[in-house]
Amino acid sequence: MGPRCSAWPSASPEALGRVVAAARPWCGIREPGCAGQLACCCGTAACSLCCKCCPKIKQSTSTRFMYALYFILVTLICCIMMSRTVATQMKDHIPFYEEMCRHLQAGETCEKLVGYSAVYKVCFGMACFFFIFFLLTIRINSSKSCRAYIHNGFWFIKLLVLVAMCSGAFFIPDQKTFLDAWRYVGAAGGFLFIVIQLILLVEFAHKWNKNWTAGTQQNKLWYGLLALGTLILYSVAVAALVLMAIFYTRYYGCTFNKILLGVNGGLCFLISLVAISPCVQDRQPHSGLLQSGLISCYVMYLTFSALSSKPPETILDENNKNITICVPEFGQGLHRDENLVTGLGTTILFCCILYSCLTSTTRASSEALRGIYATPETEVARCCFCCTPDGDADTEERVVKRGGQTVIYDEKKGTVYSYAYFHFIFFLASLYVMMTVTHWFHYEEAEIEKIFSESWSIFWIKMISCWVCVLLYLWTLVAPLCCPTRQFSV
Repeated sequence: MGPRCSAWPSASPEALGRVVAAARPWCGIREPGCAGQLACCCGTAACSLCCKCCPKIKQSTSTRFMYALYFILVTLICCIMMSRTVATQMKDHIPFYEEMCRHLQAGETCEKLVGYSAVYKVCFGMACFFFIFFLLTIRINSSKSCRAYIHNGFWFIKLLVLVAMCSGAFFIPDQKTFLDAWRYVGAAGGFLFIVIQLILLVEFAHKWNKNWTAGTQQNKLWYGLLALGTLILYSVAVAALVLMAIFYTRYYGCTFNKILLGVNGGLCFLISLVAISPCVQDRQPHSGLLQSGLISCYVMYLTFSALSSKPPETILDENNKNITICVPEFGQGLHRDENLVTGLGTTILFCCILYSCLTSTTRASSEALRGIYATPETEVARCCFCCTPDGDADTEERVVKRGGQTVIYDEKKGTVYSYAYFHFIFFLASLYVMMTVTHWFHYEEAEIEKIFSESWSIFWIKMISCWVCVLLYLWTLVAPLCCPTRQFSV
Protein backbone atom coordinates (compact mmCIF):
# COMPACT_ATOMS: atom_id res chain seq x y z
CA MET A 1 0.00 0.00 0.00
CA GLY A 2 2.99 2.33 0.30
CA PRO A 3 4.37 4.41 3.16
CA ARG A 4 1.89 7.24 2.60
CA CYS A 5 -0.91 5.30 4.34
CA SER A 6 0.71 5.24 7.73
CA ALA A 7 -2.71 6.07 9.21
CA TRP A 8 -3.37 2.33 9.19
CA PRO A 9 -0.45 0.97 11.26
CA SER A 10 -2.31 -2.04 12.65
CA ALA A 11 -3.77 -3.27 9.37
CA SER A 12 -2.08 -5.74 7.07
CA PRO A 13 -1.93 -4.89 3.35
CA GLU A 14 -4.36 -7.72 2.57
CA ALA A 15 -6.90 -6.56 5.18
CA LEU A 16 -6.61 -2.95 4.10
CA GLY A 17 -7.16 -3.96 0.50
CA ARG A 18 -10.40 -5.69 1.43
CA VAL A 19 -11.55 -2.55 3.29
CA VAL A 20 -10.82 -0.35 0.28
CA ALA A 21 -12.61 -2.79 -2.04
CA ALA A 22 -15.62 -2.64 0.24
CA ALA A 23 -15.50 1.14 0.34
CA ARG A 24 -15.43 1.74 -3.40
CA PRO A 25 -19.15 1.27 -4.16
CA TRP A 26 -20.05 3.58 -1.28
CA CYS A 27 -17.47 6.24 -1.98
CA GLY A 28 -17.03 6.28 -5.71
CA ILE A 29 -13.27 5.72 -5.73
CA ARG A 30 -11.71 3.74 -8.54
CA GLU A 31 -8.12 3.57 -7.35
CA PRO A 32 -6.99 3.02 -3.77
CA GLY A 33 -5.38 5.95 -2.05
CA CYS A 34 -4.80 7.08 1.50
CA ALA A 35 -7.03 10.17 1.19
CA GLY A 36 -9.83 8.14 -0.39
CA GLN A 37 -9.57 5.52 2.34
CA LEU A 38 -9.79 8.08 5.12
CA ALA A 39 -12.69 9.90 3.49
CA CYS A 40 -14.70 6.79 2.72
CA CYS A 41 -13.97 4.26 5.45
CA CYS A 42 -15.22 6.70 8.07
CA GLY A 43 -18.62 6.41 6.40
CA THR A 44 -20.63 3.32 5.45
CA ALA A 45 -17.75 1.10 4.35
CA ALA A 46 -16.99 0.02 7.91
CA CYS A 47 -20.67 -0.77 8.43
CA SER A 48 -20.85 -2.85 5.26
CA LEU A 49 -17.99 -5.02 6.50
CA CYS A 50 -20.02 -5.93 9.60
CA CYS A 51 -23.27 -6.80 7.84
CA LYS A 52 -22.73 -10.22 6.32
CA CYS A 53 -26.08 -11.40 7.68
CA CYS A 54 -27.87 -8.46 6.02
CA PRO A 55 -29.75 -9.05 2.75
CA LYS A 56 -28.34 -7.81 -0.54
CA ILE A 57 -28.69 -4.11 -1.17
CA LYS A 58 -28.58 -1.93 -4.27
CA GLN A 59 -26.05 0.85 -4.50
CA SER A 60 -28.79 3.44 -5.14
CA THR A 61 -30.80 2.20 -2.16
CA SER A 62 -27.85 2.43 0.23
CA THR A 63 -27.20 6.04 -0.80
CA ARG A 64 -30.80 7.10 -0.18
CA PHE A 65 -30.76 5.23 3.11
CA MET A 66 -27.77 7.24 4.34
CA TYR A 67 -29.39 10.57 3.48
CA ALA A 68 -32.53 9.40 5.27
CA LEU A 69 -30.43 8.68 8.37
CA TYR A 70 -29.08 12.23 8.30
CA PHE A 71 -32.62 13.53 7.98
CA ILE A 72 -33.86 11.41 10.91
CA LEU A 73 -30.91 12.53 13.07
CA VAL A 74 -31.65 16.23 12.59
CA THR A 75 -35.40 15.64 13.02
CA LEU A 76 -34.81 13.95 16.38
CA ILE A 77 -32.67 16.89 17.46
CA CYS A 78 -35.50 19.26 16.54
CA CYS A 79 -37.98 17.19 18.57
CA ILE A 80 -35.64 17.31 21.57
CA MET A 81 -35.30 21.07 21.22
CA MET A 82 -39.08 21.46 21.29
CA SER A 83 -39.55 19.19 24.31
CA ARG A 84 -40.03 20.98 27.60
CA THR A 85 -39.75 17.65 29.40
CA VAL A 86 -36.25 17.03 28.02
CA ALA A 87 -35.15 20.57 28.86
CA THR A 88 -36.37 20.19 32.44
CA GLN A 89 -34.69 16.81 32.86
CA MET A 90 -31.38 18.14 31.54
CA LYS A 91 -31.53 21.10 33.90
CA ASP A 92 -32.25 18.87 36.89
CA HIS A 93 -29.79 16.07 36.21
CA ILE A 94 -26.78 17.59 34.42
CA PRO A 95 -24.18 18.96 36.85
CA PHE A 96 -22.98 22.52 36.26
CA TYR A 97 -25.80 22.97 33.72
CA GLU A 98 -26.05 26.74 34.07
CA GLU A 99 -22.27 27.17 33.93
CA MET A 100 -22.10 25.06 30.78
CA CYS A 101 -24.84 27.18 29.16
CA ARG A 102 -22.94 30.37 29.92
CA HIS A 103 -19.74 28.96 28.40
CA LEU A 104 -21.69 28.06 25.27
CA GLN A 105 -23.14 31.59 25.23
CA ALA A 106 -26.62 30.05 25.08
CA GLY A 107 -28.07 31.95 28.05
CA GLU A 108 -28.22 31.04 31.71
CA THR A 109 -30.55 28.09 31.09
CA CYS A 110 -29.63 27.38 27.44
CA GLU A 111 -32.81 29.11 26.27
CA LYS A 112 -31.13 29.89 22.95
CA LEU A 113 -30.73 26.16 22.25
CA VAL A 114 -34.39 25.26 22.75
CA GLY A 115 -37.72 26.48 21.44
CA TYR A 116 -39.02 27.33 18.00
CA SER A 117 -36.17 29.71 17.10
CA ALA A 118 -33.57 26.97 17.65
CA VAL A 119 -35.59 24.57 15.49
CA TYR A 120 -35.80 27.20 12.75
CA LYS A 121 -32.02 27.57 12.76
CA VAL A 122 -31.27 23.84 12.76
CA CYS A 123 -33.78 23.20 9.96
CA PHE A 124 -32.31 26.15 8.06
CA GLY A 125 -28.93 24.38 8.11
CA MET A 126 -30.47 21.06 7.00
CA ALA A 127 -32.51 22.72 4.26
CA CYS A 128 -29.42 24.55 2.97
CA PHE A 129 -27.50 21.26 3.02
CA PHE A 130 -30.02 19.51 0.76
CA PHE A 131 -30.54 22.58 -1.43
CA ILE A 132 -26.79 22.84 -2.12
CA PHE A 133 -26.75 19.18 -3.11
CA PHE A 134 -29.80 19.82 -5.29
CA LEU A 135 -27.82 22.47 -7.20
CA LEU A 136 -24.72 20.26 -7.27
CA THR A 137 -26.51 17.24 -8.76
CA ILE A 138 -28.58 18.91 -11.48
CA ARG A 139 -28.40 17.03 -14.81
CA ILE A 140 -26.40 14.04 -13.59
CA ASN A 141 -27.11 11.10 -15.89
CA SER A 142 -24.09 8.93 -15.15
CA SER A 143 -23.05 7.50 -11.81
CA LYS A 144 -19.40 7.69 -12.92
CA SER A 145 -19.19 11.47 -13.01
CA CYS A 146 -17.28 13.41 -10.39
CA ARG A 147 -20.45 14.97 -8.96
CA ALA A 148 -22.05 11.53 -8.70
CA TYR A 149 -19.13 10.35 -6.58
CA ILE A 150 -19.78 13.24 -4.20
CA HIS A 151 -23.45 12.31 -4.02
CA ASN A 152 -22.78 8.62 -3.37
CA GLY A 153 -19.86 8.85 -0.94
CA PHE A 154 -17.80 10.83 1.55
CA TRP A 155 -20.40 10.29 4.25
CA PHE A 156 -18.32 11.33 7.24
CA ILE A 157 -17.29 14.56 5.55
CA LYS A 158 -20.88 15.30 4.61
CA LEU A 159 -21.97 14.66 8.18
CA LEU A 160 -19.43 17.22 9.38
CA VAL A 161 -20.71 19.70 6.79
CA LEU A 162 -24.31 19.14 7.93
CA VAL A 163 -23.38 19.69 11.58
CA ALA A 164 -21.42 22.82 10.69
CA MET A 165 -24.32 24.29 8.69
CA CYS A 166 -26.85 23.57 11.45
CA SER A 167 -24.52 25.11 14.04
CA GLY A 168 -23.60 28.08 11.90
CA ALA A 169 -27.23 29.18 11.67
CA PHE A 170 -27.07 30.19 15.34
CA PHE A 171 -24.54 32.91 14.43
CA ILE A 172 -26.65 34.60 11.75
CA PRO A 173 -26.86 38.34 12.51
CA ASP A 174 -30.23 40.06 12.94
CA GLN A 175 -32.01 36.95 14.18
CA LYS A 176 -35.46 38.56 14.28
CA THR A 177 -35.47 39.46 10.58
CA PHE A 178 -34.07 36.05 9.71
CA LEU A 179 -36.76 34.19 11.67
CA ASP A 180 -39.58 36.28 10.22
CA ALA A 181 -38.42 35.78 6.64
CA TRP A 182 -37.56 32.09 7.09
CA ARG A 183 -41.02 31.40 8.53
CA TYR A 184 -42.69 32.35 5.24
CA VAL A 185 -40.22 30.26 3.24
CA GLY A 186 -40.93 27.31 5.52
CA ALA A 187 -44.70 27.71 5.12
CA ALA A 188 -44.47 27.78 1.32
CA GLY A 189 -42.16 24.74 1.20
CA GLY A 190 -44.27 22.86 3.76
CA PHE A 191 -47.46 23.35 1.75
CA LEU A 192 -45.71 22.20 -1.42
CA PHE A 193 -44.50 19.06 0.35
CA ILE A 194 -48.07 18.34 1.53
CA VAL A 195 -49.28 18.48 -2.08
CA ILE A 196 -46.54 16.07 -3.16
CA GLN A 197 -47.50 13.72 -0.32
CA LEU A 198 -51.11 13.70 -1.49
CA ILE A 199 -50.14 13.05 -5.12
CA LEU A 200 -48.00 10.12 -4.00
CA LEU A 201 -50.90 8.71 -2.00
CA VAL A 202 -53.12 8.77 -5.09
CA GLU A 203 -50.31 7.17 -7.09
CA PHE A 204 -49.97 4.49 -4.39
CA ALA A 205 -53.69 3.70 -4.63
CA HIS A 206 -53.54 3.30 -8.42
CA LYS A 207 -50.35 1.23 -8.17
CA TRP A 208 -51.99 -1.14 -5.70
CA ASN A 209 -55.09 -1.66 -7.81
CA LYS A 210 -53.34 -2.13 -11.15
CA ASN A 211 -50.84 -4.58 -9.68
CA TRP A 212 -53.46 -6.84 -8.13
CA THR A 213 -55.75 -6.50 -11.14
CA ALA A 214 -52.92 -7.72 -13.38
CA GLY A 215 -52.83 -10.94 -11.37
CA THR A 216 -56.44 -11.81 -12.20
CA GLN A 217 -55.41 -12.74 -15.74
CA GLN A 218 -53.36 -15.69 -14.46
CA ASN A 219 -55.13 -16.58 -11.20
CA LYS A 220 -58.74 -15.83 -10.25
CA LEU A 221 -57.78 -15.80 -6.55
CA TRP A 222 -56.62 -12.22 -7.03
CA TYR A 223 -60.30 -11.26 -7.37
CA GLY A 224 -60.79 -12.54 -3.84
CA LEU A 225 -57.86 -10.48 -2.58
CA LEU A 226 -59.22 -7.38 -4.29
CA ALA A 227 -62.65 -7.92 -2.74
CA LEU A 228 -61.17 -8.60 0.70
CA GLY A 229 -58.92 -5.55 0.59
CA THR A 230 -61.81 -3.34 -0.54
CA LEU A 231 -64.08 -4.69 2.21
CA ILE A 232 -61.46 -4.07 4.89
CA LEU A 233 -60.77 -0.52 3.72
CA TYR A 234 -64.44 0.47 3.63
CA SER A 235 -65.08 -1.21 6.98
CA VAL A 236 -62.28 0.84 8.55
CA ALA A 237 -63.58 4.05 6.96
CA VAL A 238 -67.18 3.48 8.07
CA ALA A 239 -66.09 2.45 11.58
CA ALA A 240 -63.93 5.56 11.88
CA LEU A 241 -66.84 7.78 10.78
CA VAL A 242 -69.18 6.18 13.32
CA LEU A 243 -66.67 6.44 16.17
CA MET A 244 -65.98 10.11 15.41
CA ALA A 245 -69.71 10.78 15.37
CA ILE A 246 -69.97 9.18 18.82
CA PHE A 247 -66.98 10.83 20.47
CA TYR A 248 -66.80 14.23 18.74
CA THR A 249 -70.48 15.17 18.58
CA ARG A 250 -73.30 15.60 21.09
CA TYR A 251 -77.05 15.68 20.78
CA TYR A 252 -76.83 19.39 21.59
CA GLY A 253 -74.10 21.62 20.15
CA CYS A 254 -71.06 20.46 18.13
CA THR A 255 -72.73 21.71 14.96
CA PHE A 256 -69.41 22.42 13.28
CA ASN A 257 -68.16 18.89 13.91
CA LYS A 258 -71.40 17.42 12.56
CA ILE A 259 -71.09 19.46 9.37
CA LEU A 260 -67.47 18.37 8.83
CA LEU A 261 -68.27 14.70 9.37
CA GLY A 262 -71.24 14.96 7.02
CA VAL A 263 -69.22 16.72 4.31
CA ASN A 264 -66.24 14.36 4.47
CA GLY A 265 -68.47 11.28 4.65
CA GLY A 266 -70.36 12.56 1.61
CA LEU A 267 -67.10 13.12 -0.27
CA CYS A 268 -66.07 9.51 0.37
CA PHE A 269 -69.43 8.35 -0.96
CA LEU A 270 -69.05 10.61 -4.01
CA ILE A 271 -65.61 9.35 -5.02
CA SER A 272 -66.85 5.75 -4.65
CA LEU A 273 -69.75 6.42 -7.04
CA VAL A 274 -67.51 8.21 -9.54
CA ALA A 275 -64.94 5.38 -9.48
CA ILE A 276 -67.52 2.79 -10.60
CA SER A 277 -69.63 5.04 -12.84
CA PRO A 278 -70.06 3.74 -16.42
CA CYS A 279 -68.48 6.79 -18.05
CA VAL A 280 -65.30 6.46 -15.96
CA GLN A 281 -65.20 2.67 -16.37
CA ASP A 282 -65.47 3.07 -20.14
CA ARG A 283 -62.30 5.19 -20.31
CA GLN A 284 -60.48 3.63 -17.35
CA PRO A 285 -61.46 -0.02 -16.85
CA HIS A 286 -58.84 -0.43 -14.10
CA SER A 287 -60.57 2.11 -11.88
CA GLY A 288 -62.37 0.50 -8.94
CA LEU A 289 -63.43 0.63 -5.34
CA LEU A 290 -60.01 -0.38 -3.98
CA GLN A 291 -58.54 3.05 -4.73
CA SER A 292 -61.56 4.94 -3.45
CA GLY A 293 -61.56 2.79 -0.30
CA LEU A 294 -57.94 3.69 0.42
CA ILE A 295 -58.60 7.39 -0.20
CA SER A 296 -61.66 7.19 2.08
CA CYS A 297 -59.54 5.74 4.89
CA TYR A 298 -57.01 8.53 4.50
CA VAL A 299 -59.80 11.12 4.49
CA MET A 300 -61.13 9.67 7.74
CA TYR A 301 -57.62 9.73 9.24
CA LEU A 302 -57.15 13.39 8.35
CA THR A 303 -60.62 14.17 9.70
CA PHE A 304 -59.78 12.49 12.99
CA SER A 305 -56.45 14.34 13.19
CA ALA A 306 -58.16 17.64 12.44
CA LEU A 307 -60.89 17.13 15.05
CA SER A 308 -58.25 16.11 17.59
CA SER A 309 -56.37 19.35 16.91
CA LYS A 310 -59.47 21.57 17.01
CA PRO A 311 -59.91 23.69 20.14
CA PRO A 312 -62.87 22.32 22.13
CA GLU A 313 -66.17 24.13 22.49
CA THR A 314 -67.46 25.30 25.87
CA ILE A 315 -71.01 25.90 27.03
CA LEU A 316 -72.74 26.82 30.29
CA ASP A 317 -74.33 23.97 32.17
CA GLU A 318 -77.33 24.14 34.50
CA ASN A 319 -75.14 25.58 37.27
CA ASN A 320 -73.76 28.33 34.99
CA LYS A 321 -70.34 26.64 34.85
CA ASN A 322 -68.29 26.30 31.71
CA ILE A 323 -68.05 22.71 30.49
CA THR A 324 -66.09 21.37 27.55
CA ILE A 325 -67.95 19.52 24.82
CA CYS A 326 -67.15 17.99 21.42
CA VAL A 327 -64.12 16.11 22.75
CA PRO A 328 -63.84 12.44 23.80
CA GLU A 329 -64.70 11.81 27.43
CA PHE A 330 -62.17 9.17 28.41
CA GLY A 331 -61.22 8.00 31.85
CA GLN A 332 -58.51 9.59 33.94
CA GLY A 333 -56.11 6.75 33.23
CA LEU A 334 -56.04 7.37 29.49
CA HIS A 335 -55.21 11.03 29.97
CA ARG A 336 -51.96 9.98 31.60
CA ASP A 337 -50.90 8.32 28.36
CA GLU A 338 -51.12 11.58 26.38
CA ASN A 339 -47.36 11.70 25.83
CA LEU A 340 -47.36 8.09 24.61
CA VAL A 341 -50.13 8.82 22.10
CA THR A 342 -48.29 11.96 20.97
CA GLY A 343 -45.05 10.00 20.53
CA LEU A 344 -46.81 7.31 18.51
CA GLY A 345 -48.53 9.90 16.33
CA THR A 346 -45.25 11.72 15.77
CA THR A 347 -43.57 8.46 14.75
CA ILE A 348 -46.32 7.70 12.23
CA LEU A 349 -46.11 11.24 10.89
CA PHE A 350 -42.37 11.10 10.23
CA CYS A 351 -42.62 7.59 8.76
CA CYS A 352 -45.04 9.06 6.21
CA ILE A 353 -42.55 11.86 5.53
CA LEU A 354 -39.73 9.38 4.92
CA TYR A 355 -41.97 7.28 2.65
CA SER A 356 -42.75 10.36 0.57
CA CYS A 357 -39.08 11.33 0.38
CA LEU A 358 -37.77 7.90 -0.60
CA THR A 359 -40.54 6.80 -2.99
CA SER A 360 -40.95 10.11 -4.79
CA THR A 361 -37.69 9.50 -6.67
CA THR A 362 -38.80 6.26 -8.36
CA ARG A 363 -39.69 6.35 -12.03
CA ALA A 364 -43.37 5.52 -11.41
CA SER A 365 -43.73 8.21 -8.75
CA SER A 366 -41.94 10.81 -10.88
CA GLU A 367 -44.36 10.10 -13.73
CA ALA A 368 -47.31 10.33 -11.32
CA LEU A 369 -46.19 13.79 -10.23
CA ARG A 370 -46.45 14.79 -13.91
CA GLY A 371 -49.94 13.28 -14.19
CA ILE A 372 -48.92 10.08 -16.01
CA TYR A 373 -50.26 6.74 -14.74
CA ALA A 374 -49.03 4.19 -17.25
CA THR A 375 -49.80 0.52 -16.75
CA PRO A 376 -46.85 -1.70 -17.67
CA GLU A 377 -47.74 -4.53 -20.03
CA THR A 378 -45.52 -6.89 -18.08
CA GLU A 379 -46.98 -6.07 -14.65
CA VAL A 380 -46.35 -8.92 -12.22
CA ALA A 381 -48.86 -9.18 -9.38
CA ARG A 382 -47.32 -9.37 -5.89
CA CYS A 383 -48.82 -9.21 -2.42
CA CYS A 384 -45.99 -6.86 -1.45
CA PHE A 385 -46.36 -4.70 -4.55
CA CYS A 386 -44.26 -1.86 -3.07
CA CYS A 387 -41.10 -3.98 -3.28
CA THR A 388 -40.05 -4.15 -6.88
CA PRO A 389 -38.31 -7.34 -7.97
CA ASP A 390 -34.64 -7.29 -8.68
CA GLY A 391 -35.24 -7.77 -12.38
CA ASP A 392 -32.62 -5.95 -14.34
CA ALA A 393 -30.58 -5.30 -11.26
CA ASP A 394 -29.72 -8.97 -11.02
CA THR A 395 -28.14 -8.84 -14.46
CA GLU A 396 -25.73 -6.14 -13.31
CA GLU A 397 -22.37 -6.97 -11.86
CA ARG A 398 -22.68 -8.18 -8.28
CA VAL A 399 -19.77 -7.95 -5.85
CA VAL A 400 -19.78 -10.13 -2.76
CA LYS A 401 -17.42 -8.75 -0.16
CA ARG A 402 -15.77 -11.16 2.16
CA GLY A 403 -17.17 -10.68 5.62
CA GLY A 404 -19.58 -8.07 4.29
CA GLN A 405 -22.88 -7.40 2.58
CA THR A 406 -23.72 -8.10 -1.05
CA VAL A 407 -23.93 -4.86 -3.02
CA ILE A 408 -25.65 -4.75 -6.42
CA TYR A 409 -24.28 -2.16 -8.82
CA ASP A 410 -27.58 -1.03 -10.34
CA GLU A 411 -26.26 2.27 -11.70
CA LYS A 412 -23.50 1.08 -14.01
CA LYS A 413 -25.45 1.99 -17.14
CA GLY A 414 -26.85 5.22 -15.70
CA THR A 415 -28.62 6.69 -12.71
CA VAL A 416 -31.85 4.95 -11.70
CA TYR A 417 -33.33 8.05 -10.05
CA SER A 418 -32.94 11.80 -10.24
CA TYR A 419 -30.29 12.92 -7.78
CA ALA A 420 -31.38 16.57 -7.97
CA TYR A 421 -35.06 15.80 -7.48
CA PHE A 422 -34.18 13.53 -4.56
CA HIS A 423 -32.41 16.36 -2.72
CA PHE A 424 -35.15 18.84 -3.58
CA ILE A 425 -37.76 16.59 -1.95
CA PHE A 426 -35.64 16.37 1.20
CA PHE A 427 -35.26 20.16 1.09
CA LEU A 428 -39.06 20.50 1.15
CA ALA A 429 -39.32 17.82 3.84
CA SER A 430 -36.93 19.84 6.03
CA LEU A 431 -39.25 22.83 5.77
CA TYR A 432 -42.30 20.67 6.47
CA VAL A 433 -40.69 19.20 9.59
CA MET A 434 -39.77 22.69 10.77
CA MET A 435 -43.33 23.96 10.43
CA THR A 436 -44.93 20.82 11.87
CA VAL A 437 -42.72 20.64 14.95
CA THR A 438 -43.26 24.35 15.68
CA HIS A 439 -47.07 24.13 15.23
CA TRP A 440 -47.03 26.12 11.99
CA PHE A 441 -48.28 29.61 12.83
CA HIS A 442 -48.67 29.05 16.59
CA TYR A 443 -44.93 28.77 17.15
CA GLU A 444 -44.50 30.89 20.29
CA GLU A 445 -46.23 28.37 22.59
CA ALA A 446 -45.26 25.25 20.65
CA GLU A 447 -44.13 22.07 22.42
CA ILE A 448 -43.47 18.64 20.96
CA GLU A 449 -45.69 17.12 23.67
CA LYS A 450 -48.62 19.10 22.23
CA ILE A 451 -47.92 18.56 18.55
CA PHE A 452 -51.44 17.21 17.98
CA SER A 453 -53.30 19.44 20.43
CA GLU A 454 -55.67 22.40 20.14
CA SER A 455 -54.56 24.64 17.29
CA TRP A 456 -56.75 26.19 14.61
CA SER A 457 -53.85 26.43 12.17
CA ILE A 458 -53.14 22.69 12.36
CA PHE A 459 -56.88 21.98 12.13
CA TRP A 460 -57.35 23.89 8.89
CA ILE A 461 -54.14 22.57 7.35
CA LYS A 462 -55.36 19.00 7.87
CA MET A 463 -58.87 19.72 6.65
CA ILE A 464 -57.62 21.47 3.51
CA SER A 465 -55.21 18.57 2.91
CA CYS A 466 -58.17 16.22 3.18
CA TRP A 467 -60.17 18.10 0.54
CA VAL A 468 -57.19 18.52 -1.78
CA CYS A 469 -56.59 14.76 -1.62
CA VAL A 470 -60.19 14.13 -2.72
CA LEU A 471 -59.87 16.65 -5.56
CA LEU A 472 -56.62 15.08 -6.79
CA TYR A 473 -58.18 11.62 -6.85
CA LEU A 474 -61.30 12.90 -8.61
CA TRP A 475 -59.07 14.57 -11.20
CA THR A 476 -57.35 11.28 -12.02
CA LEU A 477 -60.81 9.81 -12.66
CA VAL A 478 -62.40 12.60 -14.69
CA ALA A 479 -59.27 13.84 -16.50
CA PRO A 480 -59.77 11.42 -19.46
CA LEU A 481 -63.32 12.77 -19.83
CA CYS A 482 -62.20 16.40 -19.73
CA CYS A 483 -59.19 15.85 -22.03
CA PRO A 484 -60.26 13.09 -24.45
CA THR A 485 -57.31 13.69 -26.80
CA ARG A 486 -54.75 12.87 -24.14
CA GLN A 487 -53.89 9.30 -23.18
CA PHE A 488 -54.53 8.45 -19.53
CA SER A 489 -54.20 5.07 -17.85
CA VAL A 490 -54.56 3.98 -14.23
